[in-house]
Amino acid sequence: MTDLEARLAALEARTKRLEDQLAIYQLLASYGPSVDSRSGNVTASLWAEDGAYDFGGDPLVGAENVGSLVNIEPHIHYVADGCAHVISMPHIAVDGDAAVATGYSRVYLNQGDHWRVERASANRWELIRTATGWRVQNRVNRLLNGQPEARDLLSSGVKAGD
Repeated sequence: MTDLEARLAALEARTKRLEDQLAIYQLLASYGPSVDSRSGNVTASLWAEDGAYDFGGDPLVGAENVGSLVNIEPHIHYVADGCAHVISMPHIAVDGDAAVATGYSRVYLNQGDHWRVERASANRWELIRTATGWRVQNRVNRLLNGQPEARDLLSSGVKAGD
């Protein structure tokens, strides 16, 4: 391989990593608007068919079930009063056709003339590349309430030198 070929291959690999990260950022950025608009079909489309969402308690399994979360309480009430599901920019580690995104989420609720944080959580998003693009295989969400589960979730997603 010539120097030019090697440089071109390295550039292509870097471009692919950046494109993967951008696609994952776009996917995760779609979550809040989809649930806050109660667009269950859009929410479901973010997940792999057999994907899961564990927010404490019994996980929702299957894209359709995850999408249906927009039609349960307290979510219906939150949207009716005004809410915002906000995902922070996550740390992303791509490994071939799999990726892990680690970060935070907050749910803001409108309370008349002000907003309050209803929920602040640590998140681990496990993603897979499908024929139609990146999809969530598993999302684990744990409240940042001082319990070790949230800290463990965060520390498992970042490593020194990333």
